[in-house]
Amino acid sequence: APAKGKAPALDVRAIPRMAFSPVNVLVIGELKGGDDLEEYYCPEVEFVWDDGGRSVQEADCPPFEPGMKIERRYSAEHYYERAGNYNVEVVLRRAGRVLRKQSFRLNVRAGLGDPTDLPEDN
Repeated sequence: APAKGKAPALDVRAIPRMAFSPVNVLVIGELKGGDDLEEYYCPEVEFVWDDGGRSVQEADCPPFEPGMKIERRYSAEHYYERAGNYNVEVVLRRAGRVLRKQSFRLNVRAGLGDPTDLPEDN
């Protein structure tokens, strides 16, 4: 049976939140509040980038012992070549079951070198 306690909330953010393409974006998922529950110990973390890409991090952890702290901060970098509004999602899973998922909108504007919108030569 799952341990009694309050589950933490998942907060996600990107640095930078608004960027000019092409750009490397760092996405951070952070568990806030709640207790150090065993089911949140060492989850599989998936970042869905909304451009066809995804990254999965599977941690290799020692077995959970009572009193252990859960990892609360997960991050991954992703390279966006093109401008767009991306709905980025961070998903925490344990044994194939979704514990928490959170998404946010990332606004990537066309920068120099973005093939999406090439300026006309004058």
